[in-house]
Amino acid sequence: MPTEQTWKVGPLAETSGLTVRTLHHWDQIGLLSPSRRTASGHRAYTEQDIVRLYQILALRRLGLGLDTIATCLDAGIDPVRLVGEHLAATEASLAALQALRDRLAHVHTELSAERAPDTADLLRLLRAVSATGPTGPAAREALHRHLDEDRIHALADHAAALGPAAHYLLDVEWPQLYRGAEALRSAGVAPTDPRVRRIAARLDELSRLFSGGDTTLSAAVRTAWREEPAAMSGVPDAPADAWADLRTYLDRAREDS
Repeated sequence: MPTEQTWKVGPLAETSGLTVRTLHHWDQIGLLSPSRRTASGHRAYTEQDIVRLYQILALRRLGLGLDTIATCLDAGIDPVRLVGEHLAATEASLAALQALRDRLAHVHTELSAERAPDTADLLRLLRAVSATGPTGPAAREALHRHLDEDRIHALADHAAALGPAAHYLLDVEWPQLYRGAEALRSAGVAPTDPRVRRIAARLDELSRLFSGGDTTLSAAVRTAWREEPAAMSGVPDAPADAWADLRTYLDRAREDS
């Protein structure tokens, strides 16, 4: 009988595109733990563990938080339904991106020929931009769990008003600000430091841009960030306690400024 293949944490992290830290964290919280020990006593993941890893990643891709994923896996999952839903979400994302690509290519052709795109072309481009973001699929799913349809539309309208800059602000600058703040916090820099205060102020400025100054809308988005930071940030392997510490750190920077 052939010996079942096993994986140590390092090779599995490299193969799956995750980090060793993520796998260790998931082991600590009981979400995914190695089932075997090698002859030398090292813990190792089995083929069944790999199946569970795929289920975790697929559910996370559908926008679920780690606590919800653990509940789903413990209750049992229909693999056909899970893969079907993962496939449907992926196809929807691809279709939206293809539509955006087609609109961008058309507008680019018009501009290259020194012809101004007509209003209909620009409206179609705006619809395609809205359908693909500016946030990732997990973040959009998280927002839908915390905002009603009116607020979702309001948020999309504010993002559309910012044009292509919305993608840069949300997908590049916003995560960089959080990473910068976390680096300062981890280095022991006081929240009263001007660098931390500038980051907190810019985060608040971005919040006002995307909420249009609507305090109810911005409060709902903050709730989504507080309860589902991994989905909203696009950093799915960040431990929840690290986000809680970072929120406290930035709140202190705001209070002291």
